[in-house]
Amino acid sequence: MIILKTKEQIDKMSKAGELLAECHRHIAEMIKPGVTTREIDQFVERFLSKHGAYPEQKGYRGYPYATCASVNDVICHGFPGSEPLKDGDIVTIDMVVNLDGWLADSAWSYPVGNLSEEAQHLLDVTKKSLYLGIEQAVIGNRVGDISHAIQSYAEAQNLSVVRQFVGHAIGQSIHEEPQIPHYGPPNRGPRLKEGMVITIEPMLNLGTFQCKVDADGWTARTADGKWSAQYEHTIAITKDGPRILTEQ
Repeated sequence: MIILKTKEQIDKMSKAGELLAECHRHIAEMIKPGVTTREIDQFVERFLSKHGAYPEQKGYRGYPYATCASVNDVICHGFPGSEPLKDGDIVTIDMVVNLDGWLADSAWSYPVGNLSEEAQHLLDVTKKSLYLGIEQAVIGNRVGDISHAIQSYAEAQNLSVVRQFVGHAIGQSIHEEPQIPHYGPPNRGPRLKEGMVITIEPMLNLGTFQCKVDADGWTARTADGKWSAQYEHTIAITKDGPRILTEQ
């Protein structure tokens, strides 16, 4: 069932989104060679607690951390760890903020020091694909219009689109209906209506779109070991167009 939100409810989600965006701005200042993703995770937990919020994915289906921290060939759901980030790495920090019972979700891929041309291309194309998807998030379009905009651009840039993990609606639960794939033909899937709130979160890979999951049951890596990036916003469908609730 698709749950439409009132303007007042969307405003509450926007407050969570503003806090999440502020947290990402602090993370951007922290990212450098030598920092560990565990340190970033601990910062996020302290920051949210200080502002009366909670990292919603901590404890979700047993997930043990406040953030997902995905480095290089990790697509998503990476565990924060004690290994220092190195010059030339990329790292995606993903989090869901619960503020007064309403959620916002955003992931961002960060360069660590100086990137190779290939890694920079991956980040640039993934970020642009997110915003091309957002442009399609208007009343009357279908979910597939978002999917197609992302896939057609990404593949034209010689990157692949992850199939196994998709966006979703969100509200007082992390995962609501409908799902938002980042691949597929246009003019398919549910019609977008005013009051829907969704995440658009393309994950693009330098090689194959296929993935494998580590023994921890969470960490998803590219099947060929090539790198992956992700950018994600929480979006409200409004009569005035897409409203980005997590804009940094």
